[in-house]
Amino acid sequence: MHLLHPEARPVTAATAARGPYLAVCAAAAAALTVLVAVDWAPLVSFDRAVAGALHRSAVAEPGFTRLNRVLSDWVWDPWTMRALTLAAAVWLWARRERLLAGWFAATSALGTAVQQSLKSAVGRERPRWADPVDSAEYAAFPSGHAMSAAVACGLLVWLLRREGVRGRPWVWCAAAAAVSVAGVGFTRLYLGVHWPSDVVAGWLLGALLAGLAAVSYAWAGRALTRLRRAGPTGEDPGP
Repeated sequence: MHLLHPEARPVTAATAARGPYLAVCAAAAAALTVLVAVDWAPLVSFDRAVAGALHRSAVAEPGFTRLNRVLSDWVWDPWTMRALTLAAAVWLWARRERLLAGWFAATSALGTAVQQSLKSAVGRERPRWADPVDSAEYAAFPSGHAMSAAVACGLLVWLLRREGVRGRPWVWCAAAAAVSVAGVGFTRLYLGVHWPSDVVAGWLLGALLAGLAAVSYAWAGRALTRLRRAGPTGEDPGP
């Protein structure tokens, strides 16, 4: 199996089919951001009810709470996710897949910039408890843990698919990615440092960025193919 250069990978029907998926993610993330920004009462009530129930459980189950802290602070920490993405970028660079390596690094950096910008713009406070089981700094919306995991796992799953991974190995890898994305969201809720809508927004934005990376890379490959076909004359001889 070999990861081909983008110009050797045409824009497929699967790539084109990501359009509706990206539109749904973008619309849902935008709508949720607006609802959070205006403190929509039904959403606020739902967030408080879920957060309160999970916090009571966390206080009552210290052993399970410690496990969630380990998973949140080490296994699924944003820096762990960024390190995985960087490792993939380094591996791609070593294989001379330098455009794709740069795409990975740029997408990861963009994800960090987007989440920090939204945190600053929305300025949502984190849950406050009389008996906290964990703490976190800066604004709550969106969840950086959830978004970082969605970006990293989305990119890695896309890379494995491009590498030709299929069958049982593909199922196990996809399952591990899904568990990681869902799991880190749960840990942030269980530890009482995020509202449910923070986590959902992180998932949506992360999925959107990973999908945009895949689609834009495919289109970049097609553009490079046209440029190479055109040659020094600037004329495309066609397929």
